[in-house]
This record gives sequence, structure tokens and C-alpha cells, in this order.
Amino acid sequence: MASGFYLDDFYKGAQLKSWRRVPAKTFLREVDIRSETGEEEVLGLSGSKGVLKRSEMGQRASEANSYVGYKKVAPGQLISNKMQAWNGMFGISSYEGITSPDYAVYEFTDQNDARFVEHTVRTRLYAAEFHCRSKGMGTGFLRLNPGELLSTPFWLPDRETQKAIADFLDRETARIDQLIEKKRRFVETLSANRKIAALHVLDGFGAPSMRPTAETYDTGHAADGWSVLRVKHVVSFITSGSRGWSQFIADDGELFLQSGNIGRNMEVDLATAQRIEPRTGAEAERTRLMSCDVLVCITGGRTGAVGYLPEVDEPAYVNQHICLLRARSALIKPKLLAHFLYSEIGQKQLEFFQYGLKQGLGFAQVGEVKVPVPPRNYQSQILQVLERNVDRIDRLSDRISISVDRLHEYRSALITAAVTGQIDVATWGKRGETDRRLDKIEEEMAAPRTAGQVEARA
Repeated sequence: MASGFYLDDFYKGAQLKSWRRVPAKTFLREVDIRSETGEEEVLGLSGSKGVLKRSEMGQRASEANSYVGYKKVAPGQLISNKMQAWNGMFGISSYEGITSPDYAVYEFTDQNDARFVEHTVRTRLYAAEFHCRSKGMGTGFLRLNPGELLSTPFWLPDRETQKAIADFLDRETARIDQLIEKKRRFVETLSANRKIAALHVLDGFGAPSMRPTAETYDTGHAADGWSVLRVKHVVSFITSGSRGWSQFIADDGELFLQSGNIGRNMEVDLATAQRIEPRTGAEAERTRLMSCDVLVCITGGRTGAVGYLPEVDEPAYVNQHICLLRARSALIKPKLLAHFLYSEIGQKQLEFFQYGLKQGLGFAQVGEVKVPVPPRNYQSQILQVLERNVDRIDRLSDRISISVDRLHEYRSALITAAVTGQIDVATWGKRGETDRRLDKIEEEMAAPRTAGQVEARA
């Protein structure tokens, strides 16, 4: 079916209401006015928030960059990221400023509600249409040129109806967004609780106090049978991976773990690990993984991430961004060591040890981290209680994350239904449809409202 005509199937309700089918060029015109000084406010696009100032996006202006030749933007104009238009990257600007030459800027040429058009172009329905109209080799290089956008058909009601739909969507999506943000903050609280779960459990077993200070992690009195030792004294082996092995990456071969394979909850994802040609020699033996190894990311954005590998069924190696620790199992259970490094106890110390402008650690610094070492006859019980608490937090976090996904899906469906005339926005609110849909999602997820307390001991 020719591009654009499949859209008509979604507008059958609109056709019954006498909406008009017109190409975008009847109400939009490309504007290309360039900055001569580059001193105006630089604007960008956010997939969730639309047009933002660079400062609002957490980006600093670079003295090395010149913004001369950037495109001028006026309030009320529509901005499109040409390479991400198929992903809904559009926004109406509330600001005067300049934006990247790779963006397209449009102004409205007749009396349409800009918010209605913005909601429409950001739907999955139009994302699919823009994907078909984009030109280039591969998804990452597709560009929606202005001519293709301006020839795209739109179904438009009269301006009063557009305004009513835009008002409805602004109101209803704001309610959904507030609920999503509330759940997102709750997930962050759960993540923080996961980091301090070990502290609660250790307190319940009479561990020595370990609290952060301005420059280190202080340990209090020694508890009976407990000790506080540096990592280098509780492991039999500590190293990091080899440099230069990226040249051996292949489609088949042996596993090669990088920092991205260490998850946020101590998991190690072998399924997505790259592979390298089979390695031999002393360097291969030194960096080869064994079951029950503990991994710590020591460079890059994931610095401090901790992983535990319960078993390895095939040859696998770490790269130079990962520190490999092999615990003395007679002294401390390997997974317990991983939990302590993952917890606030280890994370605070790893933060203290990071150096320079670029995040990073040396494996020698990892060895200096102090961890509590419980009496050996307590360790299985401590690990059991800790695992039970962490599992409870993870299950709750998973339920809330699924709920957030459902809310995003509902939000997207509601926008599409409104801008295609499939629902009557005048009666939707009166019937309390949004409330009922949100209540149903909440009931299906059965997510508790509070994170609850972790268990101190069995």
C-alpha cells in the first residue's frame, strides 16, 4: 500500500465527523534562517519533554564549539530532529533561540492548534509513516527530509475541536506522567534500599559498625568473632583484563566480558557477551574466569558496578575495564563478598578511591576496600537472610517497572485514539474513563505503596 494511505484506516471515525484530509504543506512551512553570531540560546529536543534549553538538558556550552550557522527558532515553531523523526522526535518551541543545522524548523501558516499537531506527529502511528518516508541506509542513518514531511497527509478537525482534543490530552497525559514519575521515584527508593540491605542484616547479626566519613569508611569497635579486612586479604587472586584483545573479537569463539555485561543488580549477562578467537598462554590463564568469581567495573560510566558469576560453563575472559576477584572461600563466601562490595559499604569506598577527571579505579585500589568478615559459622545464615531481602526488593521493583511500561503504553494509545477521532474527548472525562483505566493497571500490578522494612535476621 502506498505510503500515507494506510493512515486512512485509523481515521474512519474522523471521516464520519467530516475531518479534512490535507498534506502538511497546507499548514506548515519550512523556515531556514541562520544565526550570524551563534550567541542565542541553544535549544535541543527531548523524546519525553519536547523542546528544551541546552541548560535544561544538563548540557554545558563548549567554548570550542561555534554556533554560527545554527538555525533560528521562534516561539510556537515546530522543530524536528530529521534523523529521529521516525522515533517521535518533534516539539513545539516555547523559546526563542537556535538549534542544530541537522534539525528542521517549521512555522504554522494557517489557524491550527500547534499542540494538536505536536501530539499527532509524536504518535507511533505517524512514527511508522515517517519511517517509511525517511531516506538513508539503515535505521541509524535515516533522515526525514522536509519535503517528505510536508507531503505527509494529516486528518484535521476544525480548530475548536483541535483545541478541545489538545486540552484533553494535556490534562490526561499530565495525570499519567505524574503517576509514572511517582513510580519512578519509588523504584529509585527501592534501588537505594537494595544498597543498604546488607547494613540492616549485618546490624542484626552484631557486626562491627561501618559508617562513611568525609574521606574514608570508618570502622567502629570489633564485635565478637568478627573482623574487618581489606579485600586484598580476603581474596586469593586479584587482577584486571588484558589490553589489546579487542583485535581478536570474532563472531565465534570464547566469551569476552566487558563492563556492559555487568548488570545493575549483581547479575552477569553472558548471553550478550562478545566472543574472541580462542586464547592460550599465561595471559589467557591470568584473565580467565572461574565459577564464583566476583567482578568490579573499574573504568567508564559503570565504574563501581559489581557482578557475581555463580558458574562458568565455557572459557571466558575479562577485558581491561573489569577487576576480577577470587575470594578465599575458607575465609568468606564469594557471594557474600560480592554483596558487601555492591552494598553501601563497598560503594562508598570505591567512590572515595576514584581519581582524576575521568571516572576510574585501579585493581590495587579495589584491594584496599575494607569489608566486614563474619564468623564462618554465621555466613550461610547471613547470606540467606540477605538474599531473601534482596529478592523481595527485586520482585517489587519488577512489578512497578512493568506497571510503568503499561502506563506508557496506555498514554501512547490514548493520544493516538484522541488525535484520530476514535474517542469523544468531551464525554471521556465525564465518564471517568482515565481513572478507571489507571485503577485497572494498578490492580493488575498489585504493587504495594511502600517499600517495607528489610529483615534483620532469620
